[in-house]
Amino acid sequence: MKKWSRQAASEGGEDRQINAIWFCVDGTSRKLFPEAIKSLSKATKMWGTVPVIVVITKSYSVPERAENIQMVNNAFAMQKRYSKNARAVIPVVAETYTLNDTAFAPPCGIMELIDATNAVLPEGLKAAANDIAAFKLSRKRAIAQSIIGASTAAGGAVGFVPLPVADGVILGSVETTLVTALRKVYEIPDGDDAQQIVETILEVGTASVAAKAAISALKTIPGVNLAAEVINAVVAAAIVMAIGEGSAYVFEKVYLGEMSAKDLDAVRNFMEEQLDNDFVNKVTDVIENIAQSGVGGRSAKDLAGDVFKAIGSRG
Repeated sequence: MKKWSRQAASEGGEDRQINAIWFCVDGTSRKLFPEAIKSLSKATKMWGTVPVIVVITKSYSVPERAENIQMVNNAFAMQKRYSKNARAVIPVVAETYTLNDTAFAPPCGIMELIDATNAVLPEGLKAAANDIAAFKLSRKRAIAQSIIGASTAAGGAVGFVPLPVADGVILGSVETTLVTALRKVYEIPDGDDAQQIVETILEVGTASVAAKAAISALKTIPGVNLAAEVINAVVAAAIVMAIGEGSAYVFEKVYLGEMSAKDLDAVRNFMEEQLDNDFVNKVTDVIENIAQSGVGGRSAKDLAGDVFKAIGSRG
């Protein structure tokens, strides 16, 4: 089910979209365990808003059908994830079932099931499209965070090298690679607009007044007795992280159509906000915590990890 869903989100996977879900419950068991609904929820996690019709199969006993419907309603009421998606509960007998020589249960409920399914399909078509879009966006966010995390660690490693943080050529390469990779994750096409966004982000993140002020504030924290390379590592990692988080936010807005690739003033303003007093305070806390606990042979990657935990996903 999960594999099918992932294929539906890939290029050309439109025929694999799920627009309605039949959740079949055995009417002869007279029990519906919460684990069964949880399994359904996990298997169809990607289709979070697609309508669900509960089908009570083998509904041979007419008197028990009302009880089974109540059983289903009670079970779903305890599962918030799916109760909002359930649209109908329909008992069915798919084919004639012989009870004895003189009695049988005829087929029933099939047309009602077809009608109920047709009724929810318009809603289901829209829901599937929205769910796929949400799935793709969540994947992009996850990939973006992994890229930012790796780049933050790389920035911390560069900071250990005795180079000025704002002017290090190697650090600039890390930042450029990071922003370019994020642009590709969010499918911002090559062109002048994309290049201008990248250049604006990098300029604000490294050479702007906001960046220089943040670096200056972080490298002159009073009362902190740490080796220069340790502070450099933390500051470098923090600047890379701020650039990454800001870039991901901007590119996501452009990807969603909520921001124009030409709106460089908005890009500049947001990136400057990434380096505001709140940013400086959080990184200051990281440096002070390291000073209190001691470096103790911790690597640049470890220090960058502290930064990632403290200020990750600020955007």
